[in-house]
Amino acid sequence: RKSIGLDRFVFFGLVLGEATNVVQKDAEFDVTYNDTVTSENQTIYAFNHTVSRNKTEGVRVTVDVLLNASESPILFVVRQKQAVLSFQVPLILRGLYQRKYPYNHIGRTLCQPPTVVASETQYFYVDVSTLSSLGTHYQLRVSRVESFTLQTNKKFSFTASPSQPQYFKYVFPEGEDTVIVKVTSDMNFPCSVMSIQDIQCPVYDLDNNVAFIGMYQTITKKGAITVQRKDFPLNSFYVVVVVKTEDEACGGPLRYYPLRPDELIDAGNRTKILDVIVSPAIKTEVYVMGMLFCLGIFLSFYVLTLMVACTCYCFCLADNGSTLSSEAITDSATSTDNNYGYLERSLDSAGRSRQESLSSVEEDDYDTLDDIDSDKNIVRTKKYLCVSDLARKDKRILSKKYQIYFWNIATIAVFYALPVIQLVITYQTVVNVTGNQDICYYNFLCAHPLGALSSFNNILSNVGYVMLGLLFLLIVLKRDITHNRALVRNDINALECGIPKHFGLFYAMGTALMMEGLLSACYHVCPNYTNFQFDTSFMYMIAGLCMLKLYQKRHPDINASAYTAYACLAGVIFFSVLGVVFGKGNMVFWIVFSVIHILATLLLSTQLYYMGRWRLDSGVLRRVVYIVYTDSIRQCSGPMYIDRMVLLVLGNIVNWSLAAYGLIKRPNDFASYLLAIAICNLLLYFAFYIIMKLRSGERIKYLALVIILFTAVVWGFALYFFFQGLSTWQKTPAESRDHNRDCILLSFFDDHDIWHFLSSIAMFGSFLVLLTMDDDLDTVQRDKIYVF
Repeated sequence: RKSIGLDRFVFFGLVLGEATNVVQKDAEFDVTYNDTVTSENQTIYAFNHTVSRNKTEGVRVTVDVLLNASESPILFVVRQKQAVLSFQVPLILRGLYQRKYPYNHIGRTLCQPPTVVASETQYFYVDVSTLSSLGTHYQLRVSRVESFTLQTNKKFSFTASPSQPQYFKYVFPEGEDTVIVKVTSDMNFPCSVMSIQDIQCPVYDLDNNVAFIGMYQTITKKGAITVQRKDFPLNSFYVVVVVKTEDEACGGPLRYYPLRPDELIDAGNRTKILDVIVSPAIKTEVYVMGMLFCLGIFLSFYVLTLMVACTCYCFCLADNGSTLSSEAITDSATSTDNNYGYLERSLDSAGRSRQESLSSVEEDDYDTLDDIDSDKNIVRTKKYLCVSDLARKDKRILSKKYQIYFWNIATIAVFYALPVIQLVITYQTVVNVTGNQDICYYNFLCAHPLGALSSFNNILSNVGYVMLGLLFLLIVLKRDITHNRALVRNDINALECGIPKHFGLFYAMGTALMMEGLLSACYHVCPNYTNFQFDTSFMYMIAGLCMLKLYQKRHPDINASAYTAYACLAGVIFFSVLGVVFGKGNMVFWIVFSVIHILATLLLSTQLYYMGRWRLDSGVLRRVVYIVYTDSIRQCSGPMYIDRMVLLVLGNIVNWSLAAYGLIKRPNDFASYLLAIAICNLLLYFAFYIIMKLRSGERIKYLALVIILFTAVVWGFALYFFFQGLSTWQKTPAESRDHNRDCILLSFFDDHDIWHFLSSIAMFGSFLVLLTMDDDLDTVQRDKIYVF
């Protein structure tokens, strides 16, 4: 900036030195002066006007050069009391790739330095000069700007262009500490920039300098900036609107590249009509109400959980009191030597009547040899399995195996969260220091700042994930303690009945939910495409852990280890990062990903179908061909495991379809596409589990059924608010702002905040479904619980 100003003053000095005739004229406002300037003469127009401390009037200088004077421009210098404004005509503005656009019609508003006295007369001068020996005709007009000072809640319309920027003054009224400046237009293009600058000279109001100071953002149809009184010592600021020379910054078409570096390009008509309105922001009371509302919603779940727990405890006491018999008292007083007799009687009375199935263990299903307990192939390749077949390992070993899930995810959370927090703090600092509002994709019409945070409401609304994740951990801990106490007293139901209780995955799920809240809050500190992976990483974790938990329920001995599971999830996150960096329109990436996706689906299908009893080696293709020939072609026999085959066929159809969709459409939001794959597979497996559970003659308890229905309804409303799309980093920042909308809840929360509320509740409900859906089996022997 200094070098540009210095060059102009040097040029001006040369002109003064060479000019032989200097003419000064007393000039008046609202009068058009037609004159000619050459290198032999210079004209100085002297103006004066009265400046009042309590009233601000804008002064605008308009210049029009009638002939093309690109090779010998005219220099206009406006000298004021505390500022100097200089510009040449034609004005050359540069665009992308240094393309040059000349403008012969210029309009500039003069900076108005504040006055300390009640009223004074100020003088300013407009000097016109050139180095051209040929006469150049020009028109000069200086006029007062009506409505230079903006009024609160009063819309003002104006017209701007690249060579005729506009700016207006706003003074904070008494009692207002924060306002929202909104600029709107019915025209997508030309692209424009809104800037908020302090009351100082010079005012940066051209495309090539508007980003030097203050806060600014690009605009197509809609823009909004929240301004706080504390940032402006004079309790006032300028609202500057500049029309850009090109539209690429707003997603518009790219102009052709000039053949010669010095070629001038006709900019065409780039006039834009805009409206500006300054509205008061929310008061402190609204912040307090929003925080209390947010905390109140999720604390109510703690209260409701406590009430349900107390009710269930009272019912349990009543049931125990009504069923207590003298035989039970006698049995409980016997020594451990008679414990086997008690076990036998309890097993006879514990199992509820149900239809016998071919899945139950029969002696003729396999040879009753001593090595059956150790030979996995004999057990797992039976046509019909029950849970007791896949729950043979020592409970203490399995418990430690699944506890590793929790400790690993806790470690991952610490090492993942710390650099993320550091990075988003840096993002927010860059936004605050540079004033560039295009870095972060907020809903600017409902972004309430607090301290250094630009959008506190979007961060606050994530507290539900943390609070409900903690509540889920407490519920799991209560169940874990109760189960351990039952094991200590050798409760037969805990030892031999129901789905084996392993809580490590549940602890990992609760931790993942809390981390989702933390990382989602970090993402919303400055949402953009580079850090969207922070918002989705633990969503992948949650989806993967839920599928693992569903599988573990009926396959406790053969579920994946924590190291394998997290390694696979790390691979998913790795591809998520690659998709963000390379996935946008890159056909090679999508081909590689689709191939890996399909191969991974086939390998997982084989693993699930054969319960892990297969080998991936050089002979796998030969064995596949042999099985297809002997079973399908030669004998025309159907699959041995029909239910599993139906699930896997549907899963392959879904995944192959998703792979084809990605390959054809190549969506820009790769992270969401990857998350959609995980969610579709989770929903498919969950539906299969519920259907098979009901087909097997099992039932769903009333409490679990209520939770399922409640969760389904909440998910429906949550997805409705999610798809409102208040911003999108798949487009330019200016195009994203066209989707911005006002707050809809308590004047503090927007649609996306409600998505945070509802989705956290829905995830919590989904976890409770996984925790309670098999409670009906707690008194059923494991050799009568089917594997599917």
